[in-house]
Amino acid sequence: MAENRARPISPHLSIWKWGAHMTTSIFHRATGDGMAVVGAIVLVWWLTAAATGEEAYAYFLSWAHHWIGKVFLVGLTWAFFQHLASGLRHLVLDIGAGYELATNRFWARGTFVFGVVATAATWSYLLFVKG
Repeated sequence: MAENRARPISPHLSIWKWGAHMTTSIFHRATGDGMAVVGAIVLVWWLTAAATGEEAYAYFLSWAHHWIGKVFLVGLTWAFFQHLASGLRHLVLDIGAGYELATNRFWARGTFVFGVVATAATWSYLLFVKG
């Protein structure tokens, strides 16, 4: 089959200017995968420990209260809020709104702000108010 040189060729990624919308899209996928994999492991461990007995549950809690466990839990919390904000942004885009460059950039950056602020608020409540 002959190659048609008149057809436009898709440009390589290196010529595209990196933007907040691209970063948001990548983080949306990464947070979804992270929550699915890491969240499932933590959930299964927690349920197994709770069903096994007091000693197994105490062992789980020792890891959850350790700084490494808190890093995982804070990371999962951030992934949840980041994925939530990005998903809502995609919902708005799916209805046809928010495609203007300035609006798109604003909401793409806003997803990261929301993720960090909501995570900080959640853990501040858990550690200082409730704990």
